[in-house]
Amino acid sequence: MDVLGIIVLVLAIVGVTLLLARRAIREDDQNKGRGSEPGKGYHTLHSHYSSGLGGQSRSYKVPRDPQEYAKRFIPKGKDK
Repeated sequence: MDVLGIIVLVLAIVGVTLLLARRAIREDDQNKGRGSEPGKGYHTLHSHYSSGLGGQSRSYKVPRDPQEYAKRFIPKGKDK
């Protein structure tokens, strides 16, 4: 294969990669329905872990209200 053939091959690979990336970005923009609407109450998140020797399962309650959720990250005594 000569140098020109390699250049054409590399440009073709780059072009296909750019087209696939553009398509993925467009599809992601159309799927704005991810996540959940804010509101009252809680979401329940489940976590499962297994190391082969054992494991654990946990459930977490997370507030649906974004402000209440953010307050959980403020250290105690710093909220005033």
